[in-house]
Amino acid sequence: MPPVKAEELVPFPVKEQFRGIDYCIISPPPWLTTVFVGFQHYLVMLGTTVLIATIVVPLMGGGHEEKAIVIQTILFLAGINTLLQVHFGTRLPAVMGGSYTYIYPAVAIILSPRYALFIDPLERFVYTMRSLQGALIIAGVFQAVIGFFGIWRVFIRFLTPLAAVPFVTLSGLGLFYFTFPGVAKCIEVGLPALVLLVLFAEYAAHFFVKGSFVFGRCAVLVTVVIVWIYAEILTAAGAYNERGPITQFSCRTDRSGIIQGAPWVRFPYPFQWGYPIFCFQDCFAMMAASFASLIESSKIVYWYLNCGIKICRRNIRPTFGFLSWSRLAGKFGAVLASIPLPIFSALYCVLFAYTAGAGLSLLQYCNLNTLRTKFILSISLFLGLSIPQYFRVYDMFFGFGPVHTHSVAFNVMVNVIFSSPATVAAILAYLLDCTHLYWEASVWKDSGWHWWEKFKSYRHDPRSEEFYSLPYGLSRYFPSL
Repeated sequence: MPPVKAEELVPFPVKEQFRGIDYCIISPPPWLTTVFVGFQHYLVMLGTTVLIATIVVPLMGGGHEEKAIVIQTILFLAGINTLLQVHFGTRLPAVMGGSYTYIYPAVAIILSPRYALFIDPLERFVYTMRSLQGALIIAGVFQAVIGFFGIWRVFIRFLTPLAAVPFVTLSGLGLFYFTFPGVAKCIEVGLPALVLLVLFAEYAAHFFVKGSFVFGRCAVLVTVVIVWIYAEILTAAGAYNERGPITQFSCRTDRSGIIQGAPWVRFPYPFQWGYPIFCFQDCFAMMAASFASLIESSKIVYWYLNCGIKICRRNIRPTFGFLSWSRLAGKFGAVLASIPLPIFSALYCVLFAYTAGAGLSLLQYCNLNTLRTKFILSISLFLGLSIPQYFRVYDMFFGFGPVHTHSVAFNVMVNVIFSSPATVAAILAYLLDCTHLYWEASVWKDSGWHWWEKFKSYRHDPRSEEFYSLPYGLSRYFPSL
């Protein structure tokens, strides 16, 4: 082996965008690619939607029909929110969907003693749903106020790459308890999905069939189709006939009950379960989840700003079509929603890992040769995993969180915030970065502040107007700062 040359012993240069990026936000791919990639977005968020409904609806007293309607409603509203976000929001090509963060306060509301008086399960489901609607409306207003009045912008202006690394990284790593444990619930279906996705996306796309449309663009779709057919064969062959109910529910393709419960056609309309009920405690509990999800969703901005993108806005628009069609044609969405959940868990093993990788890529802007940088990174990452794990284990053993005062709303608020790894990591990293030796000039450079300075204002980067200006001339009435 030849000796290493001196000019080769230099660090890798900082890159604001990855190599091999196929499309920017405004460069549209061919329509065939657009449709297939949009359908992949739909499949990915479908798993989260089904999992949320599977956890929440039975606790509310709902059956298969109620679960199917809840799934279809979430999908339809996700499509509406995605369309509005792409045109009038941040304009980033991101699909809106349900969040795991809201499960904890939703379950706390559902298990409230005031619902134990209902004997009829359907009546209990409707009344609980109305309470959830009221709490979610207030939580949505809370988040809208924070965004409209620029409160979140003030927080973002003081955020450095160093403080962003822990919370973006733990936005992916912090969901580890949803991923491989879900795969293991049906290992004969979940593990092949995980292996095939890695092979298709990272090996076949680069080595065996370089530049392939099937593997380079549609690895998720190909994986889901193959493993779903494989699961159908196992189900039809009777592989799970003698297995326990939990295994059958996770592995079989005919056990979810969604197909039977879903209506053929059902047009959405507001307050389909009745007018919302606003309860003081429920609203504050859901507002805490809204705050946590606000922090977790901020990772999307840093993913696109610092890691580049492989999709554009056109890819998201077909997703809106699939989401809306799933709501109108109930059986269509129900068939896809019957895909075994371990397949989705396998997808998330890879996709959440990519999110964690996006957070780690921000380290290129930081000076890793200082004790301050190492301290902030290590303490926020470690406690960002350790504190939420303590809260989850405590709740698992005792049935309630570590904070259990006489105020139920306060208990849920604290338990929700400190059960979110990304939220805990963000709070710790932000506070430490803004207080520890913050007055020293060298600290700003070590934290990578100067790299993001041009993104602090809308007019500092010439690409802002091209990428993020509102359509139909609305930027004149809603100027960005």
